[in-house]
Parts: sequence; structure tokens; C-alpha cells
Amino acid sequence: MSRFWSPVVKTLTPYVPGEQPQMQRLVKLNTNESPYGPSPKALAAIESQNTADLRLYPDPEGAALKQAIAKLHGLDPKQVFLGNGSDEVLAHVFAGLLKQSKPVNFPDITYSFYPVYCKLFGIEYQAIPLGENFEINTADFKTPNGGIIFPNPNAPTGRSIPRSEIEALLSRNKDSVVVIDEAYVDYGTESCIPLLRGNACPENLLVVHTLSKSRALAGLRVGFAVGHPDLIEGLERVKNSFNSYPLGRLAQAGAIAAIEDQAHLEETSAKVIQTRTKLVEQLKALGFETLPSTANFIFTRHPQHAGAELYQALRDRGIIVRHFKSARIEEFLRITIGTDEQSNELVAALKEILN
Repeated sequence: MSRFWSPVVKTLTPYVPGEQPQMQRLVKLNTNESPYGPSPKALAAIESQNTADLRLYPDPEGAALKQAIAKLHGLDPKQVFLGNGSDEVLAHVFAGLLKQSKPVNFPDITYSFYPVYCKLFGIEYQAIPLGENFEINTADFKTPNGGIIFPNPNAPTGRSIPRSEIEALLSRNKDSVVVIDEAYVDYGTESCIPLLRGNACPENLLVVHTLSKSRALAGLRVGFAVGHPDLIEGLERVKNSFNSYPLGRLAQAGAIAAIEDQAHLEETSAKVIQTRTKLVEQLKALGFETLPSTANFIFTRHPQHAGAELYQALRDRGIIVRHFKSARIEEFLRITIGTDEQSNELVAALKEILN
């Protein structure tokens, strides 16, 4: 600790990202990365930008990328905001939209960066308990509030709710912004982006996406938000008071190509869904209890074995999954859906451990 730290730094408990271990032989199922590579068109586009023009600043507005996102989703480019990964987008959301006089609401079991942002920006929050089966009950989010945010599907549980429930939530919270974090939406969840099209676009809905998961560009760091132009204008004001050039030339080029290659997205997402279905059945045969998931990960536990012990036993065999020590979920493992081969290795290891 330095005597030069500001008071807020002394109070922070930073977010802990998933481990990136440096092991020679590893089955890495802990950070929800895609088991398949990015679109070949995205790789070619990135390579095309590896020129002397890297001496020049990128487009600070990311106009071409905004246009590609808007075209894909049937929106206006003025409805699109870009950031250096969805975590940066979310940081601007908390600073620019959720710092209100009333507490922001989010689930008690959810993406653990949310309370970190609140501490960093001095935002009061209220954690809304998940249901008995770890489901989000939108009726539990009471008005008035300083805003509502949650992932759909939720993390780390993988459970999702239909768009109709979010529509009802919007109608009950017209005086506060509702932020839906759709990082894992491409694996079987109903997106809220269609609600933003045309003249009926709600003024209080913001949807956040990342290219790190289903589009397999975690190393490129690209995220975006879509919503009413007035919300986007507020985020742009925050961004341009912090970093006018969040996305480099390589990132913008690769992201545009990835956004335009829907065929690759659909093919790889379908593979993940198929593997997820098979893995859940295999784990059930071993006695595991798994929550319903529409994400590229599952949340599972074994009633006769401690989560921490299973985590360590898998790690000893070179298989890395995610374990959380938080109350209510310490017996669970969050397991990223990998390839069929990786899943088979996982199941074989678990059979050995359980026996």
C-alpha cells in the first residue's frame, strides 16, 4: 500500500478474472472462451490492416463498425456505442447512466464486476436475491430504483428469461434505465435488441454485447451497446472524457468482418449447443445436478462431493474449471463448453475422481 493512494483505492476489492494458467497440457474450461477460432474473414481483415497505416490513429467514432452492427440488427448507427470489450462499455454505463440518487438493482448472484463498478464510482446498490432455483424473478425488482442491470442469460448460473418478461420489466420501470447484458445470448437466449427497432424504441433500454464469446475474439477486446440515441449520446460523452480511441485499427477491421460473417457464428454456436446438451446428459449419469443453461457454460454440482474438492481434483489432472467461494454457490462448478474432445476428457476425469 502506498501513502499516495487516493481514498477510494484503499477501499477497492478488484474483480478477479478467470485464471489464464501457463501449463503445457491443459483443458481450459474456466473463462467461457469459444473452443473454435474466429471467422476466417475476421482473421484476413486483421491481417489486411497490418500496414504502415498503424502509425495513424484509428477512427475515434468507429463509424464503419457502427454501421455494420446497425445493419445486422436493423438499427440506426446512432443507436450503437463501441468500447474496448464489453467490460469497458459496462464501466461507462455505470458511470454515465447508473450513478443516480437511488440504488441500482442487480441480482445477488450475477456477474461479479457489477459491485466492483459500484464501489469504484461510488454507486449505491441493492442485490436482489435469485429464486430458490437460481432464477431471476423480474417482479422482485421494485420501483423506484436507480436502474436495473443483469445478464441474460445470467452468469454464472447460465439461466435465462424470455424477452416478454423483460418487456414487462421495462413497462414497470419507465423512470429508470434497464440494462441487459447479453454476453452469452447467441447460445439459445432470446435477445432484446428487436425491441429497439423503429419508432417504438424504449428510451430506457440498453443492451450490451461482446465479441469475446460467440464470435471468438476475446483477444481483440471489442464490445458494444445498443439503445435509444439519447442513451448512446450520454455514453459517448463519458467515453470522450476518458479515451477517444478505445478501438484500434486491427480491432475495428476484425470486428466488422466477424459481424458480417453470420454463417460462422451460427455454425460454431450450434456446435457449442450440441456439445452442451450431450455434456449435461453425461454429467447427469454421474449424479451431477445441472441448472438449465442457454449459455456456453453450465453450472453444476454433485450432491456428494464438495465443489472445491472437485475443482482441485480436476486441476490436478490438467483440467481447469471455475469455482466460486460465494455463499449459496460454493458447491457448484462453472464449466465452459469446449469441443467434444475436451468434454470427453472432462467426463473421463470426473469418472476417475468419483470412483
